[in-house]
Amino acid sequence: MADVETITTTETTTTTTSGAPSALSFVQQKPGLLVTKELNKAIEQCKEKVARIAKDCKARNRKFRDIEFDLENDKDECLYGLISSGSYSPADVHRVTQIFDNPTFFQNDIPGSNDIVQGQLPDTWFLSALATVSTANKGELIKTLCVAHDEKIGVYGFIFFKDNAWVTVVIDDMLYTRVPKYEELKSHEQELYHYDKDIYNKSARKGGKSLYFAKSGETGETWVPLIEKAYAKLHGNYSHIVNGDVCDAIEDITGGVSTVLQSKDILDVDRFWKEELLQANKDRLFGCSFKSLDGNRTQQYGANILVQGLFGDHAYSVLRAVEVKGKRFVVVRNPWGKSEWTGRWSDGSKEWTTEWLDAMPELNHVFGNDGQFVMEYSDWLDCFSQIDRTLLFDSSWAMSSQWLRVPAPPLPAAWSFGDVSFTFSLSGPTLAVIVLSQIDTRYFKDLAGKARWSLDFVLVKAGEKEPLAEVPHSEYDLRSVNLEIPLEAGDYIVYVRLDRNIKVTDADTHPEAVAESKLRKLSRIITARSQSHSIASNFKKEDHTTYLGTSLQTLIETDFAEFEKKKAEDEKVKTSTTEEVSDDGTVTTTTTTVVTETKQIVVKSATKPKADGAPAETTPEVTTVSTSESNAATGTAAPTAPTADGQATSATAGSTAPAVKVEDGKVTVPYDDINNVVVGLRVYTNKDVPVTVVGRLRGDKKDATTTTATATVTAAVTAK
Repeated sequence: MADVETITTTETTTTTTSGAPSALSFVQQKPGLLVTKELNKAIEQCKEKVARIAKDCKARNRKFRDIEFDLENDKDECLYGLISSGSYSPADVHRVTQIFDNPTFFQNDIPGSNDIVQGQLPDTWFLSALATVSTANKGELIKTLCVAHDEKIGVYGFIFFKDNAWVTVVIDDMLYTRVPKYEELKSHEQELYHYDKDIYNKSARKGGKSLYFAKSGETGETWVPLIEKAYAKLHGNYSHIVNGDVCDAIEDITGGVSTVLQSKDILDVDRFWKEELLQANKDRLFGCSFKSLDGNRTQQYGANILVQGLFGDHAYSVLRAVEVKGKRFVVVRNPWGKSEWTGRWSDGSKEWTTEWLDAMPELNHVFGNDGQFVMEYSDWLDCFSQIDRTLLFDSSWAMSSQWLRVPAPPLPAAWSFGDVSFTFSLSGPTLAVIVLSQIDTRYFKDLAGKARWSLDFVLVKAGEKEPLAEVPHSEYDLRSVNLEIPLEAGDYIVYVRLDRNIKVTDADTHPEAVAESKLRKLSRIITARSQSHSIASNFKKEDHTTYLGTSLQTLIETDFAEFEKKKAEDEKVKTSTTEEVSDDGTVTTTTTTVVTETKQIVVKSATKPKADGAPAETTPEVTTVSTSESNAATGTAAPTAPTADGQATSATAGSTAPAVKVEDGKVTVPYDDINNVVVGLRVYTNKDVPVTVVGRLRGDKKDATTTTATATVTAAVTAK
């Protein structure tokens, strides 16, 4: 897969606050989506596909129904993965236009954090990320993510960032609802509606409250459930977006770079306030959470123990940090749209005197059980143990990446550096953000196997013996880790250390085989895994021929090239027909075909010595020759049917993909090898200082696997 470069530039600016240290800003303009060379292409393809679908549906007098993610006719595929997680029982499926009388994608054309209300799916992490991103740049990031739609036809197009590139997701407007049909009600339930089906349909089965999964708090607004559906399709089904880290979701939405830190690890809380939190929703976004408490003493389930109204293992969004009348406040939101903080400065608490009520507009806060609440900075630090921070970029940055599939020695083995390393070169000084990442495995997490990987690295400047810096550690099993550091021109080496923990599994969570009825689902998941693994430079495509498949665009472009080639050949052939009638009435028809062929013949000319005595030059002479051939009859050979790569090959030729056996109604599950992992290094720099990244695997000089990726800088475009 091509290496991705993105533009986001960094010129250091300072924000001064009464003698405080200067705060580094990553955004000089408005924050935008990280722009790689695929972004504009993804946006244009998304717009074109939505427009093409809308045009086709209008011609056929039909609304759009997505064959790839059909909630109504393919319910199990859309709800569950290979190994079921959770149990969901939506009552029905309705189109947006059936649910709302006057649906609107964005109410007042502005997405907001208060629009988001969680449904039956435990995807708090994703909805919290949505709420956080919606507060940045007055909702422009969300609007850019939602590329195109046609509400009448029921087609919606979105883009998401995955690993190192932007991808397009197009869906229809079908949504799960929680309210059954009138005929499915029990008699006493029908009685509540006076046994009137029309009353029931117009009241109970209308509006956002009837939705089964996420919904908007605004009447008739649809962007929240639709973007949740698109994210589920991106990862295969709804159950695959259950549970996760807020920072990962924000990265997927914005293309930013996320860091997880523990509040107890903050060295100087004043500096953190001035340099970090005050930049919230300017060039960085924040989420926060804390782990569930131990319920052994109270004989309660840990998740049920509230900390002054707040839940453990639950993601909250930081909307803004504000300093008012000498006090520091953090405005936070619960994606449930309810259940708020009950401590100091909670809605209606004694701290809200008349003086402070007058200052409430400065906090942009109003009372109400809407999920938004105010905390004093010190209480926020005491309550939330984990802080997720995502850096946003503008058009002054560039990104280059390189990915490798890394074999690690089987455990038990030394925990050490050396399995893989990366090098990169800088032509000038720049602030750099260096990210070491695993690929996004959420789509095929059921095949992830028993290994859970953790990453860390050390940065060394070539020619020096001491490390320049090492990545800060906060916790294990993160999808990525990163280092922000100003660098001078020169060559740098990133030494990577891999660690893995082998999960304890059982037949329910890690079965050796699944029912043969899941073979279709398994095929799609394996395909998604092969496509994701193909990002690695040392990926062997020939080993995955069966599962990689062929894209429609590849087939179209191949046939188009064949058509153009045949057209050009036909233009070289000129056919003329003449008829002659003899005296006895006999008609003689003569068909003459003239084929014109142009060839270039290179003939060496005499050697001409240079006037200054330098070595002699040989000047080639090009001769053009035209030939004509005449034939009595012509014929056209049938073109050979092209394959995806233009060659006639067997669909399974060279395929050594993961072995899948079907026997006695069971299908073996091809789990990931616990001794292999795909990792990549992404380097973000000033756009005027492009980067070349090289990946190196362990091995001697003769057999070492070395892959080089050269950055191709693409201008970034700020979201507008």
